Amino acid sequence: MAEKSSIFDMIGPVMIGPSSSHTAGVVRIAGAAIRILGSLPTHATITFYNSFARTYEGHGSDRAIVAGLLGMATDDKRIREAFEHAREAGLQYTFQSVGNASTMHPNTIRVQLRDERNGQSVEVIGQSRGGGVIRIVEVDGFPSDFSASLHTLIVDADDRTGSIAFIASVIAHDDCNIATMFVSRKGKNDAARQFIEMDSGIKEITLEYLRQLSWVHRVTYIPNIE
Repeated sequence: MAEKSSIFDMIGPVMIGPSSSHTAGVVRIAGAAIRILGSLPTHATITFYNSFARTYEGHGSDRAIVAGLLGMATDDKRIREAFEHAREAGLQYTFQSVGNASTMHPNTIRVQLRDERNGQSVEVIGQSRGGGVIRIVEVDGFPSDFSASLHTLIVDADDRTGSIAFIASVIAHDDCNIATMFVSRKGKNDAARQFIEMDSGIKEITLEYLRQLSWVHRVTYIPNIE
């Protein structure tokens, strides 16, 4: 008698799970979040909104998000045992659900991460759009709009005249073509954050140059996920 298949059997060559929205997209949101954090977290609070709030357990999105926080890819067969791997890794996580958030996309996740080893933390809101496509729409309270499917540069800097043009010029001299740019700021002449998607990777020496600028506070580089 054939063994009964579970919802985490392979479906196609690049996804584990019942649907791209509930697995591949969820894994990629987590993958973007840990890259923004800069490490694997020790603690995570995960909030599922709207449709996800009602289906995340039955469709395996809970395992998918934990797998992504452990650095697994969408085609990793260990996703089905993500909870066991999390215990082995010492990752502590909590799930929350909000079923009626009318201003949010139906498949929205908020991921609050902390790495107690280095004191870093981050809060990321992502949307799973279907077909494995995601949008990261907020990072630490700054609105954003990037997919993590391209090379992404996040620059925290002072809001000063010419800063956007200057950083774009530096990237251009590195032969990187900017695909999209989204800029958020706390207020005029206050903290600003630039989210820049590029068609190709950026050199480490260019990243170090940007980090040395007195008005730049942090530079985060995320190579395209998968």
